Parts: sequence; C-alpha cells; structure tokens
Amino acid sequence: MMDAAELIRQRFEALEPVLDEQGRRRFAAAEALALGHGGVTLVSKVTGIARSTINRGIDEIKERRSAGEGRVRRPGGGRKPKTEQDPTLLENLKKLLEASTRGDPMSPLLWTSKSLDKLSVALRDIGHDVCPNVVAKLLRKLGYSLQSNRTTREGRNHPDRDAQFQYLDARMKEHLGEGSPLISVDTKKKEPVGDFKNGGQELRPKASPQEVRIHHFVDPKLGRAEPYGVYDIANNTGWVSVGVDHDTAAFAVNTIRRWWHTMGKARYPKARRLMITADGGGSNGARVRLWKIELQKFVDEIAVPVTVCHLPPGTSKWNRIEHRTGNY
Repeated sequence: MMDAAELIRQRFEALEPVLDEQGRRRFAAAEALALGHGGVTLVSKVTGIARSTINRGIDEIKERRSAGEGRVRRPGGGRKPKTEQDPTLLENLKKLLEASTRGDPMSPLLWTSKSLDKLSVALRDIGHDVCPNVVAKLLRKLGYSLQSNRTTREGRNHPDRDAQFQYLDARMKEHLGEGSPLISVDTKKKEPVGDFKNGGQELRPKASPQEVRIHHFVDPKLGRAEPYGVYDIANNTGWVSVGVDHDTAAFAVNTIRRWWHTMGKARYPKARRLMITADGGGSNGARVRLWKIELQKFVDEIAVPVTVCHLPPGTSKWNRIEHRTGNY
C-alpha cells in the first residue's frame, strides 16, 4: 500500500491544473487536517505550498469563511500597485513626458510621441523596475493616449504652430460652451462606382462569392463616388453626401447646406452662429475663392454668421483624432 505522502502527491498532481489560489490553499489545508499532528509539515513538503499558506487555509475551513464572492484572496491581498511599491515612479514618468507631450496640458486629451518601450527603458535607467504594460496602465491613469512614432513626423515646424492650435481649441470650446453648432468638414476617400472589389465580407450561399472586376479602372459611364463629410462634434454624429461628378467647393458647401436643413437646424434651433473647422487645402481650402463665395450664399440663406477655421499645416490628422474621441 502507498504511504500517505505518495497518495497526497497523486491527488495534488491530478487536481492542481484546475485549482485556483484559494482551491490550492483549501486542498492542502484539508489534507493536513485529515493527517492530524504533523500534517502541515508533510503536506507542505509534498506540494511545495508554504506552511503559512496551509495554516491560513486551515483557519478558513475552521471558521467557515472564504475570500468573498468572486474572489480568491481576501480584500487587500495580493501584489500592491507599482505606484505604492515605488512612490517616485509616477512623478518621474510625468517628467519624462513633459518633453514629448503635445498640445495643451490642460486639454482633456493628451498624447505623447514616445513609445511604451522607450518610456519603460528610460524609467529603468533611473532605477524603476517597470515593463511597457505597467507604463501603459500609468499613462491611462494620467489621461494620456499613446501615438506611434510613425505618425508624428510633421516636416517643417512653424514656431507659431502650437499657438495656432491653442487658439482654435479655445474658439471650439467657446462655441461648445454656449451650445452653438461646431462642425468639422473633410473630403473622404474617393471610390470608383461599379462592381469593384471592396474590403469586408457578407453572408452568401456557400461557394458563390460575388463576382467583381479584376482591375480598378474607373468606368467612364459611372465615374467615381465623391464623399464629403460633415461631423457634428457636440452630438458625435455625421452626415455624408456622395457626388459622382467632381469634388468642388460648390459641392462641399451644398453638403453643409443639406446637413443644416436636415439635421443642424433641428438640433440647434436657437443657434446664433456656426463654426466650421477644415483642412487648408482641397475643395474647402483657405485660398479657394469659390469656397468663400458659396459660403457667403449659404450665410445669406440661413441668416446665421459662419466662422471658418482652417487648421495649420500638418495638424489636420490630430484634429480628426480628437474629433473621433469627442474630447472637447
């Protein structure tokens, strides 16, 4: 007959893969209680579980208590947060971010041009034991969003760039604060009209995929779809008009007009003014005379003053990122 130690080892090896921390503790405690005097020492030797852990399990069994519903440890148990183990960690991370943080530090959305790996290496260099995952959690706690280095090259950097962006941010907050409509406009990706291949899938009978053209040459009869979008920042809703001719300033302003009469006027019945943010180029460019003429016609029609703010070069992508989050 096998001795007690071998029997405990076999039972433990069979159950260990499905036991959580509390289950392992309770199993070892139950075996020790069954053995009586010397049981804790023997079970600890066989299973490798610390005597103190087995004793805690015995106390739990005798007092008929557990760690709590849905828990394997009592409240307060487990590893302490890094910020408690290392009190200077958070402050040193903030110092590293100051040189790479873009935008207004008081703005609800902050972003950094340094990667998680670079930040964790810099923190380890000054004595902090952290990994990229810990840095990511701390950044979220601080209200940061991480931006890849691949998308932060701006070309030439104008000394007034940040001041321009802060001015736009202040005007946008002013409009939102008083409940005035604030929209962002932009031309979307143009697509050829017809039976062309597009990304994505749809449910169809087995082995009968939709047949499309091999090449993406524009069909002269159907042309291309020219989508122009209007994004209502306060309501986080959009409007897209699709044309099949050309992306012109007249088409852009007409899209804004259709948004106003279909959605904007109903949502902002007491609007005293309208603000539009736009890229500096394309059909809504700052130097496009037709854009200004068509906008004046639109203003005369709705009798509401319209302010257009063109974004500084190289910042329109950041503007769209912040618009998608709705953080203004």
